[in-house]
Amino acid sequence: MLLLWCLKMLAAHLLTDFALQPNSWVLGRNTYHFRSRHIYYHIIITVLMASLFDGFSHWTVPLVIGISHYCIDLWKSYRPRKMMYFAIDQSLHILVILLMGVLLYPPDMAIFKSLQMALTKESYWAIALAVIFLAHPSGIIIGMLTTRWREQLADTSNSLADAGKWIGILERLIIFVLVVFNQYAAIGLLTAAKSILRFSESKNAQERSEYVLIGTMISIAFALVTGLIIKTFLPVSF
Repeated sequence: MLLLWCLKMLAAHLLTDFALQPNSWVLGRNTYHFRSRHIYYHIIITVLMASLFDGFSHWTVPLVIGISHYCIDLWKSYRPRKMMYFAIDQSLHILVILLMGVLLYPPDMAIFKSLQMALTKESYWAIALAVIFLAHPSGIIIGMLTTRWREQLADTSNSLADAGKWIGILERLIIFVLVVFNQYAAIGLLTAAKSILRFSESKNAQERSEYVLIGTMISIAFALVTGLIIKTFLPVSF
């Protein structure tokens, strides 16, 4: 029960913190802090999703998650947009969820003896969590990791709006599915197909190609590692 609850709440967190939080809300929060209406919109959605995924079983869940989420996000709004603060922010959110799970569903010694059975029952929630992670949080992390190279590109106006974002999401999800189904050869074909991308008409063609290659390699690594974790630690048979 503890594992299932934690997986549900982690899925709710990833949805509310990434998929259901527009960039304009993040910008408003970082600019106006507690005076921004966007941070309160975000907290309302966070509380509603926490209640929904909890099944409205505990009134303390939305209360604690709402208050803690507000405090953590408000603290982060005063910090520069760096990977370190992003990692601290997400770690604190996850820690709150895990601590609440332990308090609500205290584990006993039997849980360690039947861990594999428990994971089997919760495998589908784990897959859902992996898909949500690959679709949104991983893209933001990749963006942060490649910021210094992206800033070196003089002209980015020729790119389609959000095209790279959706290419990355689809790429990671496809690779994840291929890993789960043991179709590793197809991953090579997908990577080769993406290598068709060229910037021959751009004056900084080499820099753009290197930037795309770096982002692609990180994206593929995220999808591969996530898929292997699901296959290794969760006895899922397809």
